[in-house]
Amino acid sequence: MDAEQYLVLFDVDGTLVDSQLQIMDAMKDAFMAIDHPVPTLQDILSIVGLSLPDAFSRLLTNKPQHIQERCAETYKLAFAEARAKGAKPQFYPGVYEVLDELYRHPNYILGIATGKSRRGLNALLDSYEIAPWFVTAQVADDHPSKPNTSMIKTAMREANVDRNCTVMIGDTSFDIDMAKSAGVFAIGVGWGYHPHTKLAAADMLVHQATDLLGAIENLLRE
Repeated sequence: MDAEQYLVLFDVDGTLVDSQLQIMDAMKDAFMAIDHPVPTLQDILSIVGLSLPDAFSRLLTNKPQHIQERCAETYKLAFAEARAKGAKPQFYPGVYEVLDELYRHPNYILGIATGKSRRGLNALLDSYEIAPWFVTAQVADDHPSKPNTSMIKTAMREANVDRNCTVMIGDTSFDIDMAKSAGVFAIGVGWGYHPHTKLAAADMLVHQATDLLGAIENLLRE
């Protein structure tokens, strides 16, 4: 077995955990606060992965910025309130086991690149007691929205790994576009929020978590 170190970056919502219920509930509160019809499920899922300012600018293209900002703030408060009441997104089948195996593997370094806030990500990782598994965790607080490459470049620098030894795993076109622009490998997952056609630029597309380890190995250690 080689001693090379490989960085495996994960998106969170739609990739590691299914937070669709929490997202929809918070969206309803956010749009009710500005007396605006709630977008369709398809429209809402299409912006998951973007930072909140970018997401609401897309959902409220005809509204002024201060309305978009108010909506985003209400969304954050609603999401945080639900979390405080015990709402907890669940891992997709098999994903926790994949993370556990990667964490225990001597050649892999785990990282996160997510549109979530630092507070939201920390709460999720702490609830599953897996925060120590991740060497680097990039969040919306500190970076431009995906698909800007800032998250991946910072993660590689923190992990001291170059782009040829890095893979980004995500469920949206924003994840895949970010990875390809950064010059790293991209794996799309078929259980998340964007249709498979939006993930066509990925190096590989997997449809169940049990296929992730093989896909990672094929790309990084071929």
